[in-house]
Order: sequence, then C-alpha cells, then structure tokens
Amino acid sequence: MSELTRVWPMPGESSSDSMAIADWYAVEDRSQPWLRMNFVTSADGGVTVDGLSGGLGTDADHTVFDALRTLADVIIVGAGTIRAEGYGPMRVDAVEERIARGLPEQPVFAIVSHRLDLDPESAIFTEAPVRPIVLTCDAADAGRRARLSDVADVLECGAERVEGAAMRAALAARGLPQMHSEGGPHLFGDLVRDDAVDELCLTVSPTLVGGAATRILAGDDQTLRSLSLAHVVAAGDGTLLLRYVRA
Repeated sequence: MSELTRVWPMPGESSSDSMAIADWYAVEDRSQPWLRMNFVTSADGGVTVDGLSGGLGTDADHTVFDALRTLADVIIVGAGTIRAEGYGPMRVDAVEERIARGLPEQPVFAIVSHRLDLDPESAIFTEAPVRPIVLTCDAADAGRRARLSDVADVLECGAERVEGAAMRAALAARGLPQMHSEGGPHLFGDLVRDDAVDELCLTVSPTLVGGAATRILAGDDQTLRSLSLAHVVAAGDGTLLLRYVRA
C-alpha cells in the first residue's frame, strides 16, 4: 500500500495504514445523508484512456478508492459505467475494517438505470453478497422492472429520470445515508444539476492523455457550483488526491 501524506490542512500527516487513511475521509455524523462522488482525471482533464478510467489509476488512487468503499453504506454507479468498466458483483476486501467501524460486512450496490437495460442473470445480481438496488423512474419499462425485481430491489426515484433528491431520500429511508458514487460523468452531471452532491473526491493522475477524452461531468447544460477544498493528499509518484465539499 502506498504511503500517503495529507499536506493540507496543516499539520500534515503521513500514513500507509488503510484505517488511518479512511479516517481522513470519514464524516462526523454518519446518520445524515451524504452523497460523495469519486473520480480520477489526468493532469490535462481527461477522464479516460481508450474509453476507460482504469488507465489513469495509480497505487495511491486505488488506496483511497478502497478506503471510500470501506466507509460507504451504498455504492452507486450508472448502468453505462457498469457496462463500460466491466463491473462484477460488488464486494470490498476490507471486511474486518468495516466490522470494526460497526458497519455490515459489505455495502449495498445500487445501479442507476432509467431504461432498465440490465441482465437479471448477470453475476452482478446472481453472485451479489448483498441484494442490489436498481434506481429507476416511473417511466421505466414495466416488464423489465418485473424481471429485475426477482434479483434486486427496484426503487422509483422520479417521473422521467432518476432525480437526485428522490434518490437520496429513498436510500436514506432504507438506512443507507452514506452514499458513495463512482459515476459516470452523465450521472454526475445529473446529480450536480439536482444539487444533490455533498462531496467530490478527485484524483489527479500525473498523466497527460490528450485526444477526445471526456471530463468528469457531462451534459448539455452548463453547471456552476462552488466547492470548498477540505484536504489535499499527495503520493510520492506525483498523484494528488483532492477532497472538495459543497461551499
């Protein structure tokens, strides 16, 4: 595991202990709904290499990625990102750390999909350690909803699309207030426009990608939201890990 140094705010602190690093990201009151987004970007603002985010990941990014999953009640991912990045059943390795924090062994996996074009026979559902959740809208196909209901809890969170406020309320009502989302950019764009995001954890990889790589936030409408920098963590390879909260 990489040794990371929290260089701001001062005094600084260095650690390679996963529990200590997770503590840097823990919120004071876990009972209050909190939606955290997590992305990695290149130094020139690209979010993918050859269409995938994995090419930007560093050891430091993986360390914090695992720490954020360890703290989560529910991990939220858009259906398009699941397909593009090849997600399997949601499992975290830090079972003992979660138990030590008074959390269930595994977080819940929540998939956002307004079309419900998901395979109920996928291992994401059939091999899940905890029954997944599918977050959708009232306009979703009734037949697909019925098939997915056999393998997941399907929650309607809006009329024509998944709405951020409705999603937060539905998950919090199920005892899942600590919400960690891994994207993708279109989901992030929708949630920001709904003013539903409390925190952004952004890894800046010491890499240039150029080309047609997209940004972490997608959508047709320009979005302006102010953020406050909560901390800066640095790794020896030049990776920067920035934590922002809503201003």
